[in-house]
Amino acid sequence: MAQLIKNGAPAADTWTTLELADGESPESVPLPAGDVIFPLAVWQARKAEIAARPRIGLQLQSADRVEDVADDLASFAIIAVHFPKFVDGRGYSTAALLRQRYGYTGELRAVGDVLHDQLFFMRRVGFDSYALKDGKSLPYAIEVGFKPFSNTYQGATDQAQPYFRRRA
Repeated sequence: MAQLIKNGAPAADTWTTLELADGESPESVPLPAGDVIFPLAVWQARKAEIAARPRIGLQLQSADRVEDVADDLASFAIIAVHFPKFVDGRGYSTAALLRQRYGYTGELRAVGDVLHDQLFFMRRVGFDSYALKDGKSLPYAIEVGFKPFSNTYQGATDQAQPYFRRRA
């Protein structure tokens, strides 16, 4: 089970992620009770049924389009963005779109192949929780992952003003 970092500190994960097994379809998969993070395909197939829940989570894969759920963003307490491997950076763009273009204010979680090397950059684009890859050191990730640089030059989700504007 992945270790969770939320707002820079260790946290307990209260969410269950629904995964489709071989042979299961989004239309027929049993929906577990409680706080569940649903894959986009399940949300799209059973939106009316899922929308009645008090807290809903959504998982976006790297190839999923934010535009497909832009009208539903207020429904989600959490959106988990999956990083299939370290070198796949599409999740950064997804996070930036959610925060900057669509104004998503709920929890934004990085899941999948999440390493301490990425935490600083993930926070810059709007992530506030991180499911660290199995086998990685949580204390080490928290200690070094968020501060490889003392200052940033570019504007981003976490600091809209570029450095030259902040200096003035």
